[in-house]
Amino acid sequence: MATQRGSKNGSLIWEDGASPESRFRRVQQSLSPSGRVLPGMPLEMPDPDDDDSPRRRRYETPSGPWWRPASKAGRIFLGLVALLVVAALVFSYLMVEHFLQRDARFRIAGTSNIEATGLTQVSRAEMLPVFGEDIGKNIFFIHLSERRKQLEQIPWVQRATVMRLLPHQIRVNIVERTPIAFVRQGQQIGLVDADGVLLSMPAAGMTQHNYSFPVLTGIDARDPQPSRRARMAVYQRLIGELDSTGQHLSEQISEIDLTDPEDARVLMPEQGGDILAHFGDEQFLARYQRYKAHIAEWRQQYPRLAVVDLRYEEQVVLEMAPGSGATVTAGDGKSSLDQAGAAGSANPSKPLAGTRSDGAAKAPADPDHKPQTHPGSRPASKSALEKKREADRRAAQARKMKQFNAAVNGQGQ
Repeated sequence: MATQRGSKNGSLIWEDGASPESRFRRVQQSLSPSGRVLPGMPLEMPDPDDDDSPRRRRYETPSGPWWRPASKAGRIFLGLVALLVVAALVFSYLMVEHFLQRDARFRIAGTSNIEATGLTQVSRAEMLPVFGEDIGKNIFFIHLSERRKQLEQIPWVQRATVMRLLPHQIRVNIVERTPIAFVRQGQQIGLVDADGVLLSMPAAGMTQHNYSFPVLTGIDARDPQPSRRARMAVYQRLIGELDSTGQHLSEQISEIDLTDPEDARVLMPEQGGDILAHFGDEQFLARYQRYKAHIAEWRQQYPRLAVVDLRYEEQVVLEMAPGSGATVTAGDGKSSLDQAGAAGSANPSKPLAGTRSDGAAKAPADPDHKPQTHPGSRPASKSALEKKREADRRAAQARKMKQFNAAVNGQGQ
């Protein structure tokens, strides 16, 4: 018939208006994998393995954490269980606390329940008052940190440790302070440690321990702790340098004045009287060796020598005993004084011609007279300039001392 077309060349009447692309997609979807169209096959079939398919979503149960039930009843049940667990824990805690508080086995019955180790200078009679209010108290209600702080207030106690030993024991471990010097407080002689803490001990105890220390002055109990610690630091440097050679030179020192932490004034024992030596705050060993190398010469030349100032690099200032009024400036460790100055030091009551009232020697009127000097010494005519420098230096030291005390007092507060 003229109105029909073949399957290869024609199309249906309702497909005439469709575009070629849509007809191609429909034919491609209707083909089987072998390329043949099966009868009754839909144009598009859902994939059973597809996770987004409606059938899989219909039978799939929503998943969540095991501890978060999906239903309301499950959530209520879980909340009740959690509440019961918390109540049981609280009840157990209260029962245990009540047991520990009321049970007599955890009470400190007496001082025999308090053990102490490390006691040498501190006696149990000094330690036990700290735990006086804990007798008869439950061991769990003793504030160990407070007891430790109270124990460390005892002068001889440097460090303390307090522990509970169940069921009813308190153990105390004491670390005592180590004295490193004698200290003079008025007419009393005590001990002092590296932190500047003053320690008392009977004279019999000092003898028993065979302490051999220099005697310190200038360490006052009324000074703040940082000030005393700074002075003791100067003392330790001095002793450390003197003993660094292994000769134990510090044993030859009698007394040390630390009133000025920038000037350690050492009393050196000599035949016929002690000599006060100014060592400053550094180069202690070098200054000590300079002193020992020339002290015999100085004392032979100036029998009334009382003070040696070693704080200068190229000169040493020698001062005579009170009343003589003589001050000598020496260069490179060798003193120099003209005969008029030497005569003036021998008779301080009446200054001789050629000397000033302050004891400093000046050049005599005779131009042919020459003062006796040692090599390296400065002329006696420069003594006025040296005295002015000395006065300026002392004024500067006084200002530094005031600043130091102000700084120390600020730290102590």
